[in-house]
This record gives sequence, structure tokens and C-alpha cells, in this order.
Amino acid sequence: LFRSESIIVQELRKKTFELDNDRAEMMSPPDQNIFMASLIKSTAAKLALEIGTFSGVATLSMAEALPEDGKLISCDISTEWPEIGRPYWIRAGVDHRIDLRIKPALETLNELGELGSPLDFVFIDADKPNNRTYFERTLPLLRSGGIIIIDNTMRHGSVYDASIECEDTEIIQKFNDDLAEDDRVLVTMLEMADGVTVAVKK
Repeated sequence: LFRSESIIVQELRKKTFELDNDRAEMMSPPDQNIFMASLIKSTAAKLALEIGTFSGVATLSMAEALPEDGKLISCDISTEWPEIGRPYWIRAGVDHRIDLRIKPALETLNELGELGSPLDFVFIDADKPNNRTYFERTLPLLRSGGIIIIDNTMRHGSVYDASIECEDTEIIQKFNDDLAEDDRVLVTMLEMADGVTVAVKK
């Protein structure tokens, strides 16, 4: 059982399905959004980073969980889908908490490194073969006790099937294995959605 998403998040989810039913599968499901919002609330996170905005459903859910003076920096390479979400962010009264950056995420990470303010929470949900790169670049920017969420780490179960020959799957498999042995973080992989990995910085 889980608490329902806010009405506005539900409306944006519905709108995304209406626009493109197939691509709408890229959205984080409700239970995952509630889980991430709970982590943001319970850790009193104020500065969060999202790599991969899409239509902004998870963006909106996380922004709602942040305090009034919190900030979510959301990275995407196109305005097409984030602009679908923007009117809903405004209606929810949280658009001032969302800093949308339309550029390669690594450029934004370079800028964040210059700010000096540590991140509290990171959600990585972009091009999966670059999960390792995004993780390695965000970990130094994260405070001790901060959380990194990595999405789609089970790849529909294919990461457990050695007979599947797919370069992207093999890259994700290797990263999952390495992360499990990484002594910089406490890690668990949840059987939620398509696999949600939670890494807490020591």
C-alpha cells in the first residue's frame, strides 16, 4: 500500500499517457515517486538533482516534497517534454523550486561543482549506459548521508540473464556489480518498478 500521488501529479501523468502512450512508460510509477518523496522528507533534503526530466512527473513529485526554500535542479537535453510539465509545476505552486537546465547533464555537474553547496538527494534516470559516469560525477557533490537513486537497474530482469547479449545490459550489469562492492556508499537494490538502486554516501 502507498499514499496516492497529488491530484496534479496524477493529472500530469494522465496527460503524458494521452500524448504518447508508449513513451509514457518512461515515467517513474506512483510507488517509486512516493518512495523518493518520502526519502526527501525524511532526510530534510533541500538541494536535489534530477538527471532526466522527461515530462516532469517525478520532478513535480520531488519538488512537492522539498521545503519552501528547497531547490531541485532538473537536467534534460530537450525542452519538448519538460515544457509539457511546466504548467503543472506552476499550478502546484512549486515551479520556483525547480531549476530546469536544458544542456548535457555533465555541463550542469561542472557548474554545480563550482557552487560549493553539497547536494542532499540525486535521482539518475537518463541514458542508462552513462549511469556510472553520472554516479561518479555526483558522488563528490553529495553530502555525507545524502542519497543517490538510480533508476532501471534491473532492465526488465535482463541483468540476471547471462544468456542475453546486449552491450547496454552488460554495462548496467557491471555497474551494478561494482556498486555492490563500493565502500564509499551503502547500497541496496529494490524490486520496485524496473529496479531502483539506493546508494547512501558514508
